[in-house]
Amino acid sequence: MGNEVSIKAGIVGGAGYTGGELLRLLVNHPHVEIPFVHSKSQAGKPVYEAHKDLLGDTDLCFTDTLQTDVDVLFLCVGHGEAKKVIEAENLPQSIKIIDLSQDFRWSESIKDAAVEAFDRNFVYGLPELQRDQIKQAQNIANPGCFATAIQLALLPLAEQKLVQEEVHVSGITGSTGAGQSFSSTSHYSWRDGNISNYKVLQHQHLNEIRRSLDGLQEQELPSINFVPYRGPFTRGILCTSYLKSDLSIDEVNQMYKSYYRSHPFTIVSDSTPDLKQVINTNKCLLHLDKQGDNLIITSLIDNLLKGASGQAVQNMNLLFGLDETAGLKLKASAF
Repeated sequence: MGNEVSIKAGIVGGAGYTGGELLRLLVNHPHVEIPFVHSKSQAGKPVYEAHKDLLGDTDLCFTDTLQTDVDVLFLCVGHGEAKKVIEAENLPQSIKIIDLSQDFRWSESIKDAAVEAFDRNFVYGLPELQRDQIKQAQNIANPGCFATAIQLALLPLAEQKLVQEEVHVSGITGSTGAGQSFSSTSHYSWRDGNISNYKVLQHQHLNEIRRSLDGLQEQELPSINFVPYRGPFTRGILCTSYLKSDLSIDEVNQMYKSYYRSHPFTIVSDSTPDLKQVINTNKCLLHLDKQGDNLIITSLIDNLLKGASGQAVQNMNLLFGLDETAGLKLKASAF
């Protein structure tokens, strides 16, 4: 597409964490202009008042009017709200939609490729699973953050029909995973120096994880036992998944590196990674280990980027035939 501006992107729900991250990516994207950023709570105010780090980067102001003269619309609203936006605004079918909520993630099978709603088909937007379907899609249901980290840990095994034993997963996430609304468990004085589990064995992302892995493995999947934790930090996810396996560590490493060879953001690390290697990037780092007959897969992502807004931009790039990495060559904080 060359270097000219070619995609008009609108954002609904631009005042929250995912909306802010999306703005940071799109104001620097070589192929995007942003006609409007919608926010009912911040209408009329400059974007940089809500996202102070954008001072000097954009003069955009929030609006409470949703414009339809765009090529793609990002929905960064709460769960249940995306459906209301589409229903209320009667959006033209020509507008591509990328929804970051869970409203359109569910279908009976990943083979169906899409969820139908409001005369639109929403394709599940995990590029490492169905990049070709995303390229042909009109609307995308962006995956959940924990769902992304856990699926990327297990996809190569499921493709080879090797998830034959129940899977145990523990994962910890930063406070931004809970959104910007005030709650007792995201408040600084509660979260700092503290840790707790929540939604043990019943996290909502298990639905999309099982649906994806079932579709790849083409047989009934054993149990996936997931224990999520709230961590005393702002952003990032680290998951440890383990299951019984007869494979040697060399065989597993070869399988994973082969599966992800053509996927620029998922990297198999030979050494144990840490969270700061992925913070502020669209990467997922994987590390594999064997202890006895247990295969252990560690996966790390930034919940706001590869787990949300970064993956949404990755999906936009695929929808419009751009380089998958456009606007996403980001530097990790490192220390």
